[in-house]
Amino acid sequence: MNVCVTGAFSYTGRFVSTRLLDAGHSVRTLTSKRPPTEGPLRDIPSHPQTFSEEDRLTRFLDGTDVLINTYWIRFERGENTFARAVENSRSLFTAAQRAGVRRIVHVSIANPGAAPELPYYAGKQKVEEMLGNCGVEFAIARPTVLFGHGDVLINNIAWLVRRFPFFLLPGREPMRIQPVQCDDYADLLIRLISAPSGTVCDAVGPERFTFRELVQCIASAVGRKVRPLAVPARFAWMVTTFAGWYLRDVVLTWEEVLGLHKDLLVSSSPPTCETRLTEWLGAHASEVGATYSNELTRHFRP
Repeated sequence: MNVCVTGAFSYTGRFVSTRLLDAGHSVRTLTSKRPPTEGPLRDIPSHPQTFSEEDRLTRFLDGTDVLINTYWIRFERGENTFARAVENSRSLFTAAQRAGVRRIVHVSIANPGAAPELPYYAGKQKVEEMLGNCGVEFAIARPTVLFGHGDVLINNIAWLVRRFPFFLLPGREPMRIQPVQCDDYADLLIRLISAPSGTVCDAVGPERFTFRELVQCIASAVGRKVRPLAVPARFAWMVTTFAGWYLRDVVLTWEEVLGLHKDLLVSSSPPTCETRLTEWLGAHASEVGATYSNELTRHFRP
């Protein structure tokens, strides 16, 4: 089977692409990154994510059976806006349809229609609607928060609790989170290749935490004592903004704070992935949070 994965050299895409190669499939990628210098992904065909050049996209996708689309942006930066990401997704789906792609497996987000006032979620909802009308078979995975092997949120919470005796919680609400392990998530995306067309499923693990419980769980796993302090949400966000200036990163967006308060990082559906964060932390305590995962370095710096 010929599979194109958007972002095969990035966080989610690399787990999916490696599994596909191990299973004997042909893999190519649309990417904004340079190929790795070693490992199984270094020699796969790649093409820049030039969404404005639909004819070139169509030619690159010609002969592709399945497109696994992980493309999106976490926050707006310069010309990379959510509106642009929606239009880029439209161009990608049009090119896939013109190239004769049989199926698109698309990465969305849990609860995309629950917060139309938040541009991240509103954009995800629009893209799902476009996908359903593009004339290609499709399946959609809706993840909550990923963890494992250098993720951003869980890893960076661990990085912070390793270094500070307290942790600021953005508000007093429970702010629940239901994380999903990255390897399980990659396996789910591959299963969706053969799922009935139109399948939409949440990608969630079996455990739920309040944000306070999550911080305490991570601190316990890495052998640190930390005091979670509930402070006004805006104040916590301002502190992370200052920290971001020091780290040269975007630690937390205001929209992510609002998403926590709106309970958007949990699912009302049964778990679709089996790895428990508590067990995974026990097996990876020495590595989680050992280094900081910088989002700007990953996506915007050479």
